[in-house]
Amino acid sequence: MNDAILELGQNARRAARGLALASSDQKNKALSAMAAHIRNSSADIIAANQKDLAAAKAKNLKAAFVDRLMLNKARIEAMAKGLEEVVQLNDPVSRVLEKWVRPNGMEISRITVPIGVIGIIYESRPNVTADAGALCLKSGNAAILRGGSDSFATSQVIVAALQAALKEAGLDVNCIQMVPSIDREIVGAMLTGLGGTIDLIVPRGGKTLVARVQNEARVPVFSHLEGICHVYVDKAADLEMAKSIVLNAKMRRTGICGAAETILIDRAAIQNLEPIIRMLIDAKCEVRGDAETQAADSHVIAATEEDWATEYEDAIVSIRVINGVEEAIAHIAKYGSQHTDSIVTADHKTAEKFLSEVDSAIVLHNASTQFADGGEFGFGAEIGIATGKLHARGPVGVDQLTTFKYQIRGNGQIRP
Repeated sequence: MNDAILELGQNARRAARGLALASSDQKNKALSAMAAHIRNSSADIIAANQKDLAAAKAKNLKAAFVDRLMLNKARIEAMAKGLEEVVQLNDPVSRVLEKWVRPNGMEISRITVPIGVIGIIYESRPNVTADAGALCLKSGNAAILRGGSDSFATSQVIVAALQAALKEAGLDVNCIQMVPSIDREIVGAMLTGLGGTIDLIVPRGGKTLVARVQNEARVPVFSHLEGICHVYVDKAADLEMAKSIVLNAKMRRTGICGAAETILIDRAAIQNLEPIIRMLIDAKCEVRGDAETQAADSHVIAATEEDWATEYEDAIVSIRVINGVEEAIAHIAKYGSQHTDSIVTADHKTAEKFLSEVDSAIVLHNASTQFADGGEFGFGAEIGIATGKLHARGPVGVDQLTTFKYQIRGNGQIRP
């Protein structure tokens, strides 16, 4: 590990100590200044982005990838507004979570504190540079950003704008730093903790990136590997509601992690199967299914065992007919990724069973899986979705980027 990369971590650690003590007003001043600097740097951001786009097109990268990479005036304005939305969030630091007095008179408080230094490793989307920097700042954490090589030029200009705002607000510019190289070895250095300076890693990207982070990281990780999400249509479901939810869950945006990949249909309401298949096919969605699903429509392709455990990220869906909510829960437990799953039913008791027993980060009743989003939860923004069970689960917003400590106030107590 070279000295320049170690220095990045050491600078972040020093900056984090100061940022942890910054007032809400100072952090909000910096965030507002960031929005202004992003707007004022619009021309420079677009110019840098054009270089990244040209390189991406020269590599014949997919159109969807190029679209994620592209920034224009509207997207830059959305980035600035996102920063202003973070200003409006409550400060998650120094909140008293609980307070009590022991029989010996000691007063114990559990309060929220920043995690420290957060490393964010992400691909293609340059807007993540601003989102991640802003969420870390609001929660009192220093950020080390390692963006994808394809958005390197764009992210450099964005970080320069963010650091100018930090300086204007009287905060250490090292509160938000960007790895100054596209060298892949730096990712490995970050995963080992940069000499003990990184407290947490958050990956945002494809399965290959996230798998590497999960396998190699020597510090805690907030992430999800796959979004194998389900919609279960119960026998007590209203057909029109079910059709609306299934169509939105699958087809609103097929490439996001909250898109439904498997639809489970209760055999007790098999009459709902054909209308749902026909709706999806009419929407240009390829349907793969079990024998009963194939029998309902000749356009259905035979599903394999692999299909039940596949995140398509495309206009493809698998459909399976099952025997009630118990079998739906069992299927999700076997094939799901503990991300987001939904039940459509008018039966409150069945819904509560599903909500209680499906072991996923997000479980919904009569709503689309595409609500798996921090903004939709009222978090203002998110740094990602976590499917682990320790600390953060589901959308990771500013509250999830804090931990806690105990403060104890005594008046001379000693332990006998």
